[in-house]
Amino acid sequence: MNKNNIHITPAPEGGWQGKREGATRPSFQTDKKKDAVEKGRTLCKKDKGELFIHGKDGRIQSRDSLGNDPSSSKG
Repeated sequence: MNKNNIHITPAPEGGWQGKREGATRPSFQTDKKKDAVEKGRTLCKKDKGELFIHGKDGRIQSRDSLGNDPSSSKG
């Protein structure tokens, strides 16, 4: 578990939320998925975490390492 990773998921009350791994409450909530992804991307870039984007069914649709790619080498 990496607390710098953020999961974008549907919010129970409606809209979308960004939640750090291991957190009990969301870090932020937005009305639109697009806005949640943008905000999550910004936080993950800053903290060098991974962004996990879930669909309405809760399954992961995509992920982005945003500077935390273990397979990249800096020669």
